[in-house]
Amino acid sequence: MPSISPDTQYLGRIAATLGVTDIDRSFRIYQSVFGFEKVFENGDPVGFMILKKDEAELHLTLQKGYKAPPFNQAHMLVADAEGAFQACREHGLRIIRNLQDKDYGLRAFVFADPDGNRIDVGQSI
Repeated sequence: MPSISPDTQYLGRIAATLGVTDIDRSFRIYQSVFGFEKVFENGDPVGFMILKKDEAELHLTLQKGYKAPPFNQAHMLVADAEGAFQACREHGLRIIRNLQDKDYGLRAFVFADPDGNRIDVGQSI
């Protein structure tokens, strides 16, 4: 079977998968802060969930004893970084890096969700 050239290969959806210790709590946070909706869940009890908002997709997987890594696990582009920053603060999320304008054309900040997953949020400026 001939291989497909990387130049002609179509790439579809790619989504970040975050480990979480309480999948319902994580869903509520991402729903209330960013407006994500649950579009799929699997297991009884639920151990995997797909969240979607506009073109963004986030996968949550239940992991007992999960420890988040000490680096950003996803980057999210938004229309209003300042609004997202304020929403994160209002919901008590830990801010890792404060909102600031970057020399590479983004207004960005980093927050950690309740499990410590670090998400970089940016807006083109």
